[in-house]
Parts: sequence; structure tokens; C-alpha cells
Amino acid sequence: MRRTVIIMLWACLCLALGGGLKAQDNSQRYPKREFRAAWIQCVNGQFKGMAPEAMRQNLVSQLNALQRAGINAIIFQVRPEADALYASQLEPWSRFLTGEQGKAPEPMWDPMQFMIEECHKRCMEFHAWINPYRVKTSLSNELAPGHLYHLHPEMFVTYGNQLFFDPALPESRRHICMVITDILTRYDVDAIHMDDYFYPYPQKGLDFPDEDSFARYGRGFDSKADWRRSNVNLLIKKIHETVREVKPWVKFGVSPFGIYRNEKSDPLGSKTNGLQNYDDLYADVLLWAREGWIDYNIPQIYWQIGHPAADYAELVDWWAKHTEGRPLYIGQSVMNTVQHADPQHPEQSQIAAKMKLQRAYQTIEGSCQWPASAVVENAGNYAEVLRAEYHRYPAIPPVYYFMDHKAPGKVSKVKPLWMEDGYVLFWTAPKYRTEMDRAVHYAIYRFEEGEQVDINDATHLVALTPNTFYKLPYRDGKTKYTYVVTALDRLHNESRSVKKKVKL
Repeated sequence: MRRTVIIMLWACLCLALGGGLKAQDNSQRYPKREFRAAWIQCVNGQFKGMAPEAMRQNLVSQLNALQRAGINAIIFQVRPEADALYASQLEPWSRFLTGEQGKAPEPMWDPMQFMIEECHKRCMEFHAWINPYRVKTSLSNELAPGHLYHLHPEMFVTYGNQLFFDPALPESRRHICMVITDILTRYDVDAIHMDDYFYPYPQKGLDFPDEDSFARYGRGFDSKADWRRSNVNLLIKKIHETVREVKPWVKFGVSPFGIYRNEKSDPLGSKTNGLQNYDDLYADVLLWAREGWIDYNIPQIYWQIGHPAADYAELVDWWAKHTEGRPLYIGQSVMNTVQHADPQHPEQSQIAAKMKLQRAYQTIEGSCQWPASAVVENAGNYAEVLRAEYHRYPAIPPVYYFMDHKAPGKVSKVKPLWMEDGYVLFWTAPKYRTEMDRAVHYAIYRFEEGEQVDINDATHLVALTPNTFYKLPYRDGKTKYTYVVTALDRLHNESRSVKKKVKL
């Protein structure tokens, strides 16, 4: 049955791409470098009140399913409402963990530390996802007795039925950066991540209540909108400086709403008609990229191809042409994709068409799936299609050359040995002087006798591992292979290769 499903999926993919797959070489069809992420949220309540052991099992199950689907980065929500899914030294435990803000898990454990360890075992990046300003999604939610709000209520504003840090206050920016510093100094994260919540989504007929702050801090601004954008700019710039100062190998990325500006607001905007980052959320994402204040951008392009107000194809094209020199990944809605038919092939969903568009632009280096649970559950055969074609082979995340372009040293003493559980290839890690030079993962390539050794061909990439050994698939000891091992540092720079011939 499984084989039949895969064959049918393969036929659909070939049809969708009009036979174009045959014209592609392996580097286009199976990129060796690609960001393949998924968002794991907590605000949907999936972990609320769950016993620690049950939650650990749940997370491991999700990670295993995501790994099988080829995901190489996890964006995990750790600070939803100025609270924490980790042992914060500044903010209370989250209600989305124990059901009550400030209540520690029993028995004590640290979900973020657990996820970092589990992700790194699987050679997945771990991105700590925080919300900067949000404190209460409903005023009826109780804040823990030790919450900062009780000490400094003047730092917060109420908007509708919600509570936020006042983005205008230097004290707000200082606290948020302290939270990030606390995470960076105590946890081995690969990135700090923010989603689309900057100034809150506007409520009809209700202006954000910052008149007093504008009177106090708005000198030099004739426009309150420009001033609000400046407030967010100051935070983004300060966060980037904080991350670079504390751990220069950690990235800072954002995932903004999918529309920057509509063409009717700005001739350079997209041919769309929806809410705008720049005008409604006061998030000048292009400025952040242009100034180098963010290290990657994942716009949430959650609509379908052909959407009348926000066409996926239009927005992918627009963002691909406006990267401003920073890595661009596409935020994909799994459910939207599988629930809408391909306009060219109405008998199937939009998976193939969207992936074809995403990979058509050199400036797009990957994607992130929303939500991770839809991939785990294989909604609309989404995970099956990733496994069968688009993530058929492992991928190494892109290199961030503007952060570090120096490759680690190569491995040494590559040698196969018989062990109790089989034939194992061992090697010695390269020496290093600084943390930026340290090898953290290794790439294993395999070539049959007579094949050209080309490590740029992802179809020969058989594994990524944090270990200095790899179990070989031994059969009868008569078939010759060449194995190649390379070292990867924290920012995925790859060392020179070392070969070893074996018989399996």
C-alpha cells in the first residue's frame, strides 16, 4: 500500500511539473543546501497541563516525524506572553506549560533545554521563538505574583482586551534584550526568532493608546506612524547587537506577515490588497534586512496560488526580488496548501506548484512549515510528498557568509572498524582555536565504485551526524564504495573532504 501511494504521488509530481523534472540536474532538483524548518507552537494549548514525561514523549514523537520528513530546523515557541517554557531568571513559567503562570513543572524539567538536546542529536537547528511585546491575549488571564507588570505597571499598555509592553519605552527594549541575553548565556540555541507580532494587529476604530508616550518620546517626529516604526527599529537593532555581542554565531531572524506594502500604498509594493507590515504593524522589514539587523527573513505567505487579495505566486515573486541581501525563506501554510487545488491541475493540491515556485528563485533558500503538527499528522499527504521527492535526501542549511565564511579543519584518521553491533566508520574531530571554528556536525557521502566523487551532489549525502562515527550498511564484503567525511561548523561552513574506500 505504501509503495502504491508513493508511486501515485510521484506521478502527480511529474504531471504538475510538466516533465520539467527530467530537465533538471540533481543540484536543482535536490539542493544540497536548503533551510527546511517547522514551527512548533505552544499557544494552541497542546502542552498545557501535560505531565513532564508525557510532554517529553510527545516532543520526541514530533521530532522523529519531522526528521523523517526532512526537516532540519525547529522553531520552538518559548516566550509566548512575557513568560517562559524554560527556567527563566527574569520571567515566570508559562501558563501554556503548566496551566498557571508562575507554576513550575512537577517534577522540575526545562522544555527548552530538552528540545535543544533532542534537536542537536538529530542535526536540527534550534531557534528560540519569542514574542517581544505581548503580555496578555485576554485581560482575564492572571499574571503571576512576581511578574514584571506588578513592579512596573507604567511599562505596559492595554489595547482592546490585551496587554502589551509599550514599544516606545527604552525600559521595554532593555527588558526584552535582557531576556534574550539570559537565553543566550545559558542555552545553546542556534537562533533567536520573532514572528509577526510587533505593534498589535489593528482593531477597527481603536487606536493604540500611546499618546502620552508620543508626547514624551516623539520629539522630532511629525508622524506618529514613523515614530512607531522607529520604536520597532530601535528594538530590532538592539536585539541584533545583543545577539552578536553575546554569541556571534547565533542568528537573529524574523517571520513577518506576508505583505510588506500593497501597490496602492507604494508603487514598489506587491499587487495585493491586505494588511501591511509597514503601515499597520509598523514593521519595516526591508529596512532591517538592508541595514543587516536581521540574519534571515521568513515572510508568512499563507495564502493559495490565485488568492484574489494575496496571491501566493505574486508574493513569492515580490519577496524574492526584495531580499535586501539577507537569506529569504518562505513561510508555508500546510493546511492552505493541501486544501486548495492547483489551478493548472485541479485534480491535485498545490504542494507541487508551490514547491516549484519556491525553488524557481535563486534568492529563496528554503522554507518553514506552519504548523509543525500538520506535517507530523501528514495532512493531505504533505509529509509523504516531502519524503518522496522534495526532501528525499538530507540538506545542510545555507551558509551565513556575512557572519562567518571560514571552514573548520578537516577530519583525520578515518578508519572502518568491526564493533559488536557492526561495521563502523570512525574519524577524529579537527582541532580548533575558537568556538566559531569548532566542528559540531559531520556530513557523510557515499559513492559506488567508478562514480565521480562530487560532494555537491546531494543524492550522495547519506547522513548528517553529531558523532565522530557512522555505522556502515555492511552486506557481504564484496562491493566497493568510497565514503567521504566532512566537518561542519556552527554556521554550516564545510571543511575539505576526506575519503575512505571500503568493501560492504
